[in-house]
Amino acid sequence: MTKAELISLIAEKGAYKTKKDAENALEAVIGSIKSAIMDGEKVSIVGFGTFEVKEKAAHEGFNPNTKKKQMFPAKKSPAFKAGTAFKNEVNSK
Repeated sequence: MTKAELISLIAEKGAYKTKKDAENALEAVIGSIKSAIMDGEKVSIVGFGTFEVKEKAAHEGFNPNTKKKQMFPAKKSPAFKAGTAFKNEVNSK
């Protein structure tokens, strides 16, 4: 599903008069989640899941093409963990 398809679906199912209103609502939700996790907070949506930042430690690896060892720096990555209710819905279909 593309973002445009999601906006259309939100407009159909929600209380929005136009697709632009639905798009603004979606952008507000996404922006709020991004802002919160960038500030180091977890965002938990009961029945859906949790958004958070995961930190990966620096580690040594190798380039498979050259076989040379190299260091990979520590980094942060956004992560989503599906909630139990959502997992159960997916598994029941």
